[in-house]
Amino acid sequence: MTDQTRTGIEGLDSILGGGIVDNATVLISGNPGTGKSILGLQYIYNGVTQFDEKGIYLSFEENAEDIAQAAESIGFENWQELVEDDQILIYDKQELLRHNDFNSTLDQLLAAFEETEYERLVLDSLTMFELFFEDEQEKRTYLLKFSDILKANGLTSLLIAEQSAVFPEQDIGLENFLTDGNIYLIQTPTESGVNRYIWVAKMRKQNIETDIFPMDIDEGGITVHERAAGFSMMGDQSDRFPGE
Repeated sequence: MTDQTRTGIEGLDSILGGGIVDNATVLISGNPGTGKSILGLQYIYNGVTQFDEKGIYLSFEENAEDIAQAAESIGFENWQELVEDDQILIYDKQELLRHNDFNSTLDQLLAAFEETEYERLVLDSLTMFELFFEDEQEKRTYLLKFSDILKANGLTSLLIAEQSAVFPEQDIGLENFLTDGNIYLIQTPTESGVNRYIWVAKMRKQNIETDIFPMDIDEGGITVHERAAGFSMMGDQSDRFPGE
């Protein structure tokens, strides 16, 4: 059986058939506010606290203090202690945007990956990362290179991407074809707030549940309700979200 990295997120590992295949690169997509960064923080935090696996968190959008506050606000109260203990390695926007060219940033990250024994990585966000590139060809080249670097250094990685379309299949970009897996976070408005869903659309080398499942974000992060009736992304929109 292929070795897997467990997310530690209740319900999600069941949908994944145990976890994410080791060394895979997985795209996490969704509209703003769907919980993408929370999923990333939870994946890194759970790795350290539940599975004794160190993690790297790259953020092009937040500084280290903002990241710590976000983690602590959802219940990861000892996040900063884990950072100070080198269990979690943070590269924030000040560090990543220090150089004007991507090669310098990539060289810096390469050195970090090769000198340390970290097993998980989150990049938040791929949307900002891609601003380094001038055209689609350069973007493809560097995304492939970056993905290969992550795998070569034994990292099981989540790449977070902002999505503009309401429904995932209407916004399929280059990144979807260059990653081992795609997970979409979806939210739909209701009279009392929003309903949240998760859809594991693709995972190479493993059997997955491809229905959409409801999820919540509470103290402690995301919980996926895999025992609730999932529903398929196939068919018309009225079939996708009951009650709409």
